[in-house]
Amino acid sequence: MSEAKTIRSGGRIEKRRQRQAPPVNPAPPGQRGGQYQPLAPPEIRAIYDTALRLLAELGMGEVPARLRNDLLKAGAVDHGDGRIRFPSALVEDAIAAAAKRFPLHGRDPSRSIEVGGDAVHFGTGGAAVQTLDLDTAHYRPSTLGDLHDFTRLQDRLENVSWFTRCCVATDVPDVTALDVNTAYALITNTTKPVATSFTVAESVAPIVAMLDIAAGGTGAFAARPFLKAHISPVISPMRFGEDAIDVLYACLDHNIPVSCITAAQSGATAPATLAGFLAQSLAETLGSLVCVHAIKRGHPMIFSNWPLVIDLRTGAFAGGGGEIAVLNAASAQISNWLGLPSGVASSMTDAKAIDAQYGLEKGITALAAGLAGGNLIYESSGMTASLLGASFEAFVIDNDMLGAIYRSLRGIEVTEETLGYDAICAAILGEGHFLGSPQTYAAMERDYHYPVLADRDPPITWHEKGTPDIWGRARERARAILRDHHPAYLSDEQDADIRRHFTILTPPR
Repeated sequence: MSEAKTIRSGGRIEKRRQRQAPPVNPAPPGQRGGQYQPLAPPEIRAIYDTALRLLAELGMGEVPARLRNDLLKAGAVDHGDGRIRFPSALVEDAIAAAAKRFPLHGRDPSRSIEVGGDAVHFGTGGAAVQTLDLDTAHYRPSTLGDLHDFTRLQDRLENVSWFTRCCVATDVPDVTALDVNTAYALITNTTKPVATSFTVAESVAPIVAMLDIAAGGTGAFAARPFLKAHISPVISPMRFGEDAIDVLYACLDHNIPVSCITAAQSGATAPATLAGFLAQSLAETLGSLVCVHAIKRGHPMIFSNWPLVIDLRTGAFAGGGGEIAVLNAASAQISNWLGLPSGVASSMTDAKAIDAQYGLEKGITALAAGLAGGNLIYESSGMTASLLGASFEAFVIDNDMLGAIYRSLRGIEVTEETLGYDAICAAILGEGHFLGSPQTYAAMERDYHYPVLADRDPPITWHEKGTPDIWGRARERARAILRDHHPAYLSDEQDADIRRHFTILTPPR
């Protein structure tokens, strides 16, 4: 064989190898956001100034005694009318002292992420009480088994940066058992950063002991916390929740990073006007920040200002639509303007089925939140039915959607290489096309996101395959992952140790 033939043969083999290799991810989580700015700088300033005025003149109500004392020590003011005022200087001191960047650790260090700056990460959230059954396609009460399955399913989804428990195990009525078994489901099925909510403060210390076992010993979790807590210290409009404040104290005592979530609803617990809504919601989330500042200055907190919308015709929560898209984008923009690690929400579709409404509402809200630069974007995978439902198929479809959004955020690199003057000349003067050229192969690996589930077949091929839809393809993909992926992220010794100290309701492996 001649040298030329050998070279050509080797080239064909290399091209075949490239075609058969799984595509690399051209735009992994952590892409830069901030391209979409729904508010002009003077508008941000006006919203912020109104929020400061609300805190200074109206203040916060229903302040628990322990918190009241800490707030007064930090510089808050009590006028004797049951409301505590926050002078603007106190609020701005809390903003200045807040942690601006910090890690969310995974138990596997390679899965840790950094929060803050302009990096965008999509993750999960929610407290769905119903699960869309994989077999019947009907909703039923969510179970502890569902939570385990959702956790190990998302463990295989590369575009989900962290996992917050997405459903409530309605078959575990005892509050302590629910908190313990929820945390256990997270740590046994994934090594990504995880998050949960604590129903009562008394659950925090025992669960930290469980997390210490998983981390390798007493104090190991606090030294490198891989679980964060979702807490709503402020209840709209403009008052504190005592139980949540107790949980906040317990979490800060154990060095647990917190997402302090404000979830006002337009026209119900906050103004129907979008600007007024943003002003009140910002004031409330700043109220949470001042609490953290007064209790433990500089403790890692995600500034989670989640604007929620109701349909003013019916009073029902509306998780999808233009208003919730622009409100969460504006919230991210304001938080980033303040230099605070931002948390917003997306993909809270009102659709019950995996249908066109589902795709429309999820795509609009997730893309808006990502382009606006939300550091952590919650609810972005798996949720349906206005957060009442969670779906296995939705998880795998949303993973494809998030990959496309990360690719959009990455943008277009303009360099001498990517402009490709020489490649254009070579193609036009040579074979007349760009198929198979070195530049095309390089771009194929570097620039293009390839969805797992989206159908790109021509119509005739689609008909020959039986006209499948994405719901069916997602069902097959979810079943395959659940059949094959059974992680063992706790050693037998760790699992046995946990079971000696806690009532774990799922059987041992």
